[in-house]
Amino acid sequence: MSRKDDHIHYALQETTHNTFWEELRIIPNSLPCGNTESVDLSTQYLNKTFPLPIYINAMTGGSDKAKEINYKLALIAKKYNIPIASGSVSIALKEPSHKASFTILRETYPEGFIIANIGVSAPIENAQKAIDLLKADALQIHMNAPQEIIMPEGDRDFRFWKDNLKAMIASTTKPVIAKEVGFGMSAETLETLKTCGVKHVDLSGRGGTNFIRIENKRRKYPIQGFDNYGYTTLESLLDARKVPGVTLLASGGFERPYDMVKALSLGAKAIGMSGYFLKRVNDNTLEDVYEEFDQLIDDIKKICALLSCKNIEELTQKKWLYSSSLINFMTQRNIKY
Repeated sequence: MSRKDDHIHYALQETTHNTFWEELRIIPNSLPCGNTESVDLSTQYLNKTFPLPIYINAMTGGSDKAKEINYKLALIAKKYNIPIASGSVSIALKEPSHKASFTILRETYPEGFIIANIGVSAPIENAQKAIDLLKADALQIHMNAPQEIIMPEGDRDFRFWKDNLKAMIASTTKPVIAKEVGFGMSAETLETLKTCGVKHVDLSGRGGTNFIRIENKRRKYPIQGFDNYGYTTLESLLDARKVPGVTLLASGGFERPYDMVKALSLGAKAIGMSGYFLKRVNDNTLEDVYEEFDQLIDDIKKICALLSCKNIEELTQKKWLYSSSLINFMTQRNIKY
């Protein structure tokens, strides 16, 4: 089995139990004044308006199985007119025989908003090559140092990453998203990214697909006690409040509509979902996926109506209650509450 198929295989085994979102509560209102029909879930980021605050996040490519998955994901993105990000295209730039597993996204969704994905350690010229390959509208540059450390064949030298990121951003013609891969971002990271020219980030916190756990399964001698490294998505959004001037996207194990509403209320412009869609296209027909996703969207609207919020901007005006453990985190990080 190839490394790409390894990742699909083990990602499908991952389970999501994000109880950390229960540490944040939105103050309720017993006399709401909204209705579901008037809720507008449109959102603006990357210089464009999208009808839903959800995008299909970077997942896969580089094998026949990945091509089949990307085809189905592109059909979902097309039906709902939402953005879709590819998996890392580095393998296609190294081995042209794998290009079709990525270009299937543009072939299936010719009018859509497609985000190409490349690793921060790739050659600088590959940033624009990734965009050109998919005729992409934006570029994700992913940073996955913990995964690389665990990965048997991973990188071990990160000294050039910061300079590489700056050069990649300067070399591209499209908007760039600096993306974590499941370990969250601190305020210090965001400040550093700003100095590199980053304007958009996918915080991608701990809680979704865990690439430390996945890569440990590929090792003869796993590194023990390291699975919970990093920030959760909730912690990342809270810490990000100290760093203005960066557009926030949130990902990391989202499954439940109320969790998504909470993330949007904390300033996320959209929710990235990968494991959610991967598992559903693998186990169900597309018609079943559409039915379940329709229900998810409808439930988000219902919660917004319950909170008397007609749009996402109004969600950001809500007030919250924090658990004692979350207050402890915020106190140590000097975050106002």
